[in-house]
Amino acid sequence: MAGLLVGKNALVMGVANRWSIAWGIARALHREGARCLLTYLGEREEEAVRKLAEELDGARALPCDVLREEDLARLQQVLREDPGEVHVLVHSIAYARTEDLRGRFVDTSREGYLVAQEVSAYSLVACARALAPLMPSGSSILTLTFAASSRVYPNYNVMAPAKAALECIVRYLAYELGPQGIRVNAISAGPIKTASARAVAGFTDFLRTYAERAPLRRTVEAEDVGDVAVFLASDLSRAMTGQVLFADAGYHILGI
Repeated sequence: MAGLLVGKNALVMGVANRWSIAWGIARALHREGARCLLTYLGEREEEAVRKLAEELDGARALPCDVLREEDLARLQQVLREDPGEVHVLVHSIAYARTEDLRGRFVDTSREGYLVAQEVSAYSLVACARALAPLMPSGSSILTLTFAASSRVYPNYNVMAPAKAALECIVRYLAYELGPQGIRVNAISAGPIKTASARAVAGFTDFLRTYAERAPLRRTVEAEDVGDVAVFLASDLSRAMTGQVLFADAGYHILGI
């Protein structure tokens, strides 16, 4: 049976290792027939991402630092030559300094706040600007957010306003890119054991209680998010843009 994404080229930005959410999404897109292109940041991640790309038929690993406009311009040129078009752009990029994910939010440094905003939120604007010229009508951009964008999760701290900004960016990009037929949406995932998540103080304890309180009485896996990403990347969601879809076992509906 043909997959939902046969003939589609998907650029997945943010794969760091096999435990990352981006890797779960890449696997799901590949399963449905998409050709995946993975980006990596610097030499430290290159070997790991190249090995992961080898597990997906036809995949490539490409360097890109989203904080460098020249890197994005180079990535655009490489993709313009091969494969020529990008039908799916997955933005799974976020970063905050460890010290800003512990202690009091009020003690966040100005520099730490700006770093989190630039990497975790503004980078979506930069990526969309660079890659939208390669995206035909019917294409899909999706990013990853978290419910702390609108409610307090202790110790998530500086990442919370970054996610709030990211969701606002989704709406503005959806409005501006809509006339080109490009959809822009976000997935609000539940907590998943990734390297970056473990930097949040108290994450292990939170994960343990999450399954006790979530309506579905379980935690969330990268594969769960990957399947939602398939929906947003495919024509099944052709009338949806500017949305935040929750893949969190229902935790966001709770009042306490």
